[in-house]
Amino acid sequence: MKTLKLLVIGMLLLFAGSVEAQISVRVNLGVPPQWGPSGYSDVRYYYLPDVEAYYDVPSSMFIYYNGYTWVHRSYLPSRYRNYDLYKGYKVPMSNYRGDRPYSDFRKHKVQYARGYRGQEQRNIGQRPERGNYNDGRNNQRVTRSSRGDERRGNDNRSDDRRGNDKNKNNDKGRGNGNKR
Repeated sequence: MKTLKLLVIGMLLLFAGSVEAQISVRVNLGVPPQWGPSGYSDVRYYYLPDVEAYYDVPSSMFIYYNGYTWVHRSYLPSRYRNYDLYKGYKVPMSNYRGDRPYSDFRKHKVQYARGYRGQEQRNIGQRPERGNYNDGRNNQRVTRSSRGDERRGNDNRSDDRRGNDKNKNNDKGRGNGNKR
């Protein structure tokens, strides 16, 4: 009986040693945002002079003073809801190490006042197009019928914006109305 137990345990250990588990976990912590300045992938913080806030790259959070204390939020204050992060200047805080970049805020506010523009910056990525109906090709509206096929043109109205009637000449709304 004792040898049987040892044999079973030995088989289990042999089997467990031959089993390989593959686990792939991909986490995008610390990936700079598309609006971030290119060439600074190792920087933890950006200072945004126009909004007097910091951006923490690893946590994807903005850090700003809300009138009482410094807060970490995934969004800017409502007064900056129309601020364009792609056009705004970002100061990479390359020489700062620590968890409180705002400890030098007074210095940053003076050195990089609102409207500050240093060296020309290029963003990591491009601004996404606005609107969900544009697929990026030819600036045409794309509609899908209930069968799932695509139609391009001016959203299947009986007359387009140039005053041409699509139903004339037996066209029946097909095409884009540009007969020449």
